[in-house]
Amino acid sequence: MVARRRLGRRFGWLWAAYAVSTFGTRLAFDAFALIAILVLHAGPAEVSVLAAAGLAVGAVVAVPLGPWVEFRRKRPVMVAMDLTRFVALMSVPAAYALGLLGFVQLLVVSVVVGAADIAFNAAGGAYLKAIVRPEDLVVASGRFESTNWTATVLGPPLGTAAIGFFGPVLTVVTDAVSHLLSAAGIRAIGGHEPQPARAGTKEVRLRFGGLFEGWRYILAHPALRPLFLNTVLVSGLIMATSPLLAVLMLGDLGFAPWQYGLAFGLPCVGGIIGSRLAPRLVARFGRHTVMLTAGTLRACWSLGPAFVVPGVAGLVLVIVVEFGLITCMGVFNPVFAAYRLDRTATDRVARTLSAWSVTSKATVAVMTGLWGLLAGITGPRVAIAVAGLLMLLTPFLLPRHDHTPHHERDLARSPT
Repeated sequence: MVARRRLGRRFGWLWAAYAVSTFGTRLAFDAFALIAILVLHAGPAEVSVLAAAGLAVGAVVAVPLGPWVEFRRKRPVMVAMDLTRFVALMSVPAAYALGLLGFVQLLVVSVVVGAADIAFNAAGGAYLKAIVRPEDLVVASGRFESTNWTATVLGPPLGTAAIGFFGPVLTVVTDAVSHLLSAAGIRAIGGHEPQPARAGTKEVRLRFGGLFEGWRYILAHPALRPLFLNTVLVSGLIMATSPLLAVLMLGDLGFAPWQYGLAFGLPCVGGIIGSRLAPRLVARFGRHTVMLTAGTLRACWSLGPAFVVPGVAGLVLVIVVEFGLITCMGVFNPVFAAYRLDRTATDRVARTLSAWSVTSKATVAVMTGLWGLLAGITGPRVAIAVAGLLMLLTPFLLPRHDHTPHHERDLARSPT
């Protein structure tokens, strides 16, 4: 069957490394915010700055990393980024043990980790394209997506329990060690990776215009451009309303924290289901049809939370809406990731993925701030409704035509 297709030893090690680091990161979910609140006694403004500024500044710092990654072997870059994250994260418990931990250090570490995340993902995407056949990219991306949602289901509850028993600093240690193990897994892949060619024109672009080459390539590409606009806007709208829904449910409507956790933890099972279904749906209906359909359905759920009410009915409404949204994302994300890799030229993958990630993270930071201001004026329910209405427009940004050559469509739909 499609989902059981063997992708080789190198992919196995890459997948294992991704799984370890992803579970470690999910275990440490919100650890910095909790450290700021419980250890440094930071207020809401400082916690918001830690979340938004770390994301935005990390994205800016990562801008020159895209062209730097492009012309280097990808496995050493991934190992270096894992080790960078390990050292940065371990500085937090070290400073805590010495009584030297401060808010500025948390902010600096969040920036370093954010920039390293972008560089790692850019190198990882380019390496994945090099080791997996084009017709297997949906299967490979589906396995990463399934792992991500499984970690999202299990990580935060286990991490919250660990924080309750041992404090938030221990989860940061776990996250750091997971990146060290990830680096070991990537090293274990072995084999020879050729040095990317660096022609004279590429050197000039790297030095003068390479920083913007990823954006130029995306915006000039007939298939990538609409996908870029769609995915950046969708992620921004979803993430911008997340804290507002927390305020609405935990504050105005009086839901207990465990109910709030259940409302967003249980639906993550839909992500596992969707990612498992994605390769089968592609094999039957084709990659472009599945991506367009799932991307359209994904936009239909975000208006629902604006109508949440107190009690069981409101809790069920949020669970149903989130389950529908996350299931659609579980189908869409691996198909989109495979399509993006397939449509991107091999010598531009790292710059393209880096530009994409930088834009997405910066957009999330800006839109989170804007929606916070809007909620302050209109209330969280109205702000959530505005985001939901805008979400209904996002399917118009999806590519309406399949730009994949006919022979490649046949490969993508092959069940063997």
